[in-house]
Amino acid sequence: MSHTEVKLKIPFGNKLLDAVCLVPNKNLTYGIILTHGASGDMNLPHLMSLASHLASHGFFCLRFTCKGLNIVHRIKAYKSVLNYLKTSGEYKLAGVFLGGRSMGSRAAASVMCHIEPDDADDFVRGLICISYPLHHPKQQHKLRDEDLFRLKEPVLFVSGSADEMCEKNLLEKVAQKMQAPHKIHWIEKANHSMAVKGRSTNDVFKEINTQILFWIQEITEMDKKCH
Repeated sequence: MSHTEVKLKIPFGNKLLDAVCLVPNKNLTYGIILTHGASGDMNLPHLMSLASHLASHGFFCLRFTCKGLNIVHRIKAYKSVLNYLKTSGEYKLAGVFLGGRSMGSRAAASVMCHIEPDDADDFVRGLICISYPLHHPKQQHKLRDEDLFRLKEPVLFVSGSADEMCEKNLLEKVAQKMQAPHKIHWIEKANHSMAVKGRSTNDVFKEINTQILFWIQEITEMDKKCH
C-alpha cells in the first residue's frame, strides 16, 4: 500500500519537536508513535524501516526526535506528541500504539501508565518496547520495572536474548508479575543494539518488523470484533 511522507513540527512547551509521518493513502484507523533511544534521532535506520513496513500495511506512523538523557524531559515530549495526535483535526485516528527503542520505550511506558482516568477513552491501545532498558549493564539488582507493573493495556517486548541491559530471565520474571496482557519476542543472540553476529542488519529488522506488525494486527482485529 502506498503512503505519503509528511514532515511536522509538534509544539512542545516553547519549542518544536521534529517529526515525520507516513500517512497511508486510505481511510486512517490506527496509528503508531515511534521514538529513538538515548542516542540517535527519528532517522535511525531501524525506526525508518519499521515505520515504512507498518505504513505499507495501512498503519499511520509518526516518528519524532527528542534529544537528551533526561527521562522526565523525554516523557513530557512524548506526552506532547500523543496529545497532538489525539486532538489532530487532520489525522482522525481511532487509536494509537506507543512505541520506542530503549530509552524511548521507557518514556512511552511512563506516558502510558500515567494516562489520567478521565482520558481512558481507549485512544491508547498498546505499547511496543524495542530493547526495553530494564537495568544498566551489570546492575541487575536495580530494575526499572515499576512503570511496567502499572500498565493495563497490551504490551509487546522485542528484545535481544544477549541484551546487556535486559537480562532474559529478569524480563521474563517481571512479565509474569505484570497485570497487562503481554508478549515477549526474543531475537536470538542480539545485543542491546539488535546486532547479531553472522546476520545482516536488514534480516534482523525484517524479523522485528514482522513480529510488531503481526501483534498490532491481532489487537486491531480483536477491536473490530468487539465494536
